Amino acid sequence: MFEDLKPHIADLRKRLIISGLTLIVMFFVCFAVYEPILEWMMQPAKEVLPAGSSMVAIEVQETFFTALKVSFFSGFIISLPVIFWQLWLFLAPGLYDHEKKLALPFVFFATLMFLIGASFSYYVVVPFGFEFLINFGNTVVSVLPSIGKYVTFFTKILFGFGLAFELPVITFFLAKIGLVDDQMLKNFFKYAIVLIFIASALLTPPDVLTQFLMAGPLILLYGVSIYIAKIFNPATVEEDE
Repeated sequence: MFEDLKPHIADLRKRLIISGLTLIVMFFVCFAVYEPILEWMMQPAKEVLPAGSSMVAIEVQETFFTALKVSFFSGFIISLPVIFWQLWLFLAPGLYDHEKKLALPFVFFATLMFLIGASFSYYVVVPFGFEFLINFGNTVVSVLPSIGKYVTFFTKILFGFGLAFELPVITFFLAKIGLVDDQMLKNFFKYAIVLIFIASALLTPPDVLTQFLMAGPLILLYGVSIYIAKIFNPATVEEDE
């Protein structure tokens, strides 16, 4: 059994090495220009911070480690097409010839949906969530956000939304290879609602507003996924019964 797994393990190692090397190269590229990237990340927060206030670095090494976080996250975003491509190449040997033709659409739409999710969080969720957190209790204390904490908050939100918006792409892929159909997704809907709110609570800050801003689009995307499954792998009459 182990001998049968050896080629798959070797192929997985190859895909991970290529993805890792791409990420490392992009990390150093982004580290060279981290300042404008950091300015872009801080823009939603600057718009809601009280007049005359700014972010601060609490610890001596905080600015340096923040630059590392910014560079790694930016490098990851730029590396997404390569990462998705390597993921597809790892899965391709187990697919039929007509399914292997989905490689380019998979890479394109997986990258596109991640960027759409990240953009939604950048332009909608981060400003609303940060404004709520800043204004809560600002009559009692003066809020001076830590740049390190903010970047962690920012990257967590963007990554969570980007990952969540992959749901239609994953559904399309699973429907094309016959693993899911629309009736299965409909039957799982009530459990999906619970899982969506649990995921929203884990991937967003501890406030109800941002949790609902993630849960709402995810429920909508689940509905879109049901429609996608109905187009590409509709349930048969026997399965419906």
